[in-house]
Amino acid sequence: MLPLDTLVTFFGLSLLLGFTPGPDNLFVLMQSATHGRSAGLWVVLGLCTGLVLQTAAVALALAAVFAASAAAFTVLKMLGAAYLAYLAWQAWRASPGPPQDAGGAPRASAVQLVGRGIVMNLTNPKVVLFFLAFLPQFVEPQRGSVAWQLAGLGLVFIAATLLAFGAVTYLAGFLGNMLRSSARAQRLMNRAAALVFAGLAARLALSQR
Repeated sequence: MLPLDTLVTFFGLSLLLGFTPGPDNLFVLMQSATHGRSAGLWVVLGLCTGLVLQTAAVALALAAVFAASAAAFTVLKMLGAAYLAYLAWQAWRASPGPPQDAGGAPRASAVQLVGRGIVMNLTNPKVVLFFLAFLPQFVEPQRGSVAWQLAGLGLVFIAATLLAFGAVTYLAGFLGNMLRSSARAQRLMNRAAALVFAGLAARLALSQR
């Protein structure tokens, strides 16, 4: 069991990281602004589900094996970039109006939104590398199982992420509700979302290990 002061420090840093602009919280922001607060919360749930899987991978030392493979890193990041590019294309051609989602298709279900979050998280190989670099700094081997300590730190990180991304969702959803009352504003939000997704896709595709 890690001491309370270590956990509090780790939680504070994790919360700060949750608010730092990056692919995941930008993704949450745009989904919440364009599709509403509830959609954003489902996406956050998906992202945090992905973090659970990432934490398990690190705790079981599978991530270290994956991180050593340049081919696996490249394949995963290209899959992630392709998915973001697809979302950009959907957002760009989306029609204004509450009954529609991107591309004029029926609004995404909760399961689809959770799936978006999971895919977004798991196809970003830098999350694995970040966990490998960040979590072990707070592990104290003399206090027991390293795997359990990593798992506990991962859960604390997820709790901080839920709080940070939840706040982003609330604020973006509030602003989005006002903007969605105007078809022109909706169109501009969709275009902005498309540009953000395209930028994230390019950033991920060009990222290095």
